[in-house]
Amino acid sequence: MYDFRVLKDQLAQLQENLGSRGKDVPWTLVQKLTEQRRELIARVEELRGQLKRGSDKVAKLKREKQPTDEATTELRALGDRIQDIEGQLREVEEQLQTQALRIPNVPHESVPQGADAADNKEVRRWGTIPTFDFSPRSHDDLGEALGIFDFERASKLTGARFSLSLGFGAKLERALANFMLDLHTREHGYTEVLPPFIVNRASMTGTGQLPKFEDDAFHLVSEDYFLIPTAEVPVTNIFQNEIISETDLPIRYVAHTPCFRREAGSYGQDTKGLIRVHQFNKVELVTFSKPEESYEAHEDLTTAAEKVLQALNLPYRVMALCTGDMGFAAAKTYDLEVWLPSQQTYREVSSCSNFEAFQARRANIRYRPKQGKPNHVHTLNGSGLAVGRTLVAILENYQQADGSVAIPDVLHCYFPDTTSMTPRIKPKA
Repeated sequence: MYDFRVLKDQLAQLQENLGSRGKDVPWTLVQKLTEQRRELIARVEELRGQLKRGSDKVAKLKREKQPTDEATTELRALGDRIQDIEGQLREVEEQLQTQALRIPNVPHESVPQGADAADNKEVRRWGTIPTFDFSPRSHDDLGEALGIFDFERASKLTGARFSLSLGFGAKLERALANFMLDLHTREHGYTEVLPPFIVNRASMTGTGQLPKFEDDAFHLVSEDYFLIPTAEVPVTNIFQNEIISETDLPIRYVAHTPCFRREAGSYGQDTKGLIRVHQFNKVELVTFSKPEESYEAHEDLTTAAEKVLQALNLPYRVMALCTGDMGFAAAKTYDLEVWLPSQQTYREVSSCSNFEAFQARRANIRYRPKQGKPNHVHTLNGSGLAVGRTLVAILENYQQADGSVAIPDVLHCYFPDTTSMTPRIKPKA
């Protein structure tokens, strides 16, 4: 959330810096509330000055043994007026805070300008796109033929856009998550954490999911808790309302959790398979950094996510998101997009973002430098990777003409008895 002082002194500059990203912000209302707050604060300060002088007058009258009834009555009336205006001030500040929480982060100067995904810029590509002497099948067709997915029964258990993995499917997801965790902890310097999968409203607000995206979240209304949309929420909020020692930075955490998203407004998109589901598993990378080091940390975090795709020998590209396609809280984002043969295109498998101090201000996460006052840390996160979408890419890129799917070499240690998955007849209901 933006500090009220920023809204008072730099509102026009903030609006200019946000450009099209601020198109949904009611700037006129924000300015009106800011002016009302300033006027009410000035009025309260003026009345408090009068109260102080009136109290001094009463004290003097008492010392001189003069009547104080009239002066005391005036003080009570003055106190009531102050109380009334302070109530108005609280109401205005609550309204202003609500609006401030809906103002997105300012993009870094290196972010491409643009309206939507068509304006994103390709940074680099890695790997060789596979060629087939047959028509490549989609991951959902392959998975059902292999007997590792059962979307029909998943729908019976819960509803649309849920999945059920069986046998090799469940084992491959588990192997992928373990491989990612091992890679990030052993080679990239991350500490593994296992956070709660349910968080409170303050945690969701701290990372920017609330209030703007409450419709996308699964809400446990009676407790006012939320199922996590990503491990970013609980892991970033580990240091909510805390001051970290500068010598402890950077802090790097990795977590493997389920993620829950209603995907409000996305119906009709990717309705089959694992691309867009309400529950999925993800390995998340989170970094807490000193401000001057955060963009180097952003490159390091992105590289760590890329190493997973490289180890699995999956072709991908890195895209720098433009201002119009970037997330609400991000100052800069790279998307990693993996090649899917059935669609003949790249699809997102990770987003790696630097939020600068945006989340830290909302969650009150600071660090204490060796000299000077505590300052807000910079927070970063990225998928390292989305497990389900990585499984999708493996099925499609490693498929064979006979319907089998080879297991990537780096995962063979998790499957000591086989190097491929072969089709089998699905059990009848």
